[in-house]
Amino acid sequence: MVWCISVPASTANLGPGFDSIGIALDKYLELEVELASDWKIINLSSNLPNVPNPQEHLIVQAAEKTADLHGFSLPPCTVRVKSEIPLARGMGSSASAIVAGVELANQIMELHLTDKDKLKVATLMEGHPDNAAASIYGGFTISSNAENGEINVFHANHIEASFVLFIPNFELKTAKARQVLPDSYSRREAAQASATANLFTAAFLSQAFEQAGTYMEQDLFHEPYRLDLIPQSKNIKFAAKNAGAYGTCISGAGPTLLSLIGKGTEEEFISKLKGQFPDFDLAVVPMNRTGIVVTVKDTERAR
Repeated sequence: MVWCISVPASTANLGPGFDSIGIALDKYLELEVELASDWKIINLSSNLPNVPNPQEHLIVQAAEKTADLHGFSLPPCTVRVKSEIPLARGMGSSASAIVAGVELANQIMELHLTDKDKLKVATLMEGHPDNAAASIYGGFTISSNAENGEINVFHANHIEASFVLFIPNFELKTAKARQVLPDSYSRREAAQASATANLFTAAFLSQAFEQAGTYMEQDLFHEPYRLDLIPQSKNIKFAAKNAGAYGTCISGAGPTLLSLIGKGTEEEFISKLKGQFPDFDLAVVPMNRTGIVVTVKDTERAR
């Protein structure tokens, strides 16, 4: 028996939706899992960490934590992994790995977890639910982690948005991006920032993308503090606006940037910016609408 698990990448925040808004993206982490006598991780592509000890691998840690939380001991597996999601680029690579591990345990141990059950475990490991929610549910998500541990999720799949990502050839660790954030905000700042997030959400869900792009660029929670960590980010935002973007924001904690653009204008948009930012790869990345996908191959029958 081989379990094939596909988990989409994600972008989070979209400007003012700090630690709550997520969107699943059409790039994937894919696993092929078989029961084995010992844990073994086999990397089949780049964009993957080299972790000699499988017990230190995020996928294995998430799988074992999931099994343990539900009272089981997970048997060892051989896991073949390939990924289209670059590491430390603000595209949810760690959340995708955690979600893949949760789903691995769900399948092997037949836990029959709901999407919300999976998100609870992923949030325990990730610390916030935004990226994991998008990878699990697909589409557009808003999620929160309440003080009592309750996870609340809103999910929408109807939005016909177009995105171009500016994916750099350098990394930015989330921990470093969090270090520059303030410990607190004044009541006035928090009220304005929350209002902007509300306006963005209403516009985006209504597919009023020009309005959504305006609010996307008015975040007060994190972007003012993080943009200086990303070389050329302010120039990219200016150039993207001139090329027709509705708005441009940091993807997650960065350093990737994301532009919201008109559907059908993707190639024209990229051509206008060609050669201006050689340290960034410009890529059209559609929204994923499926979330996790699992298929099972019967190897005995195949023989």
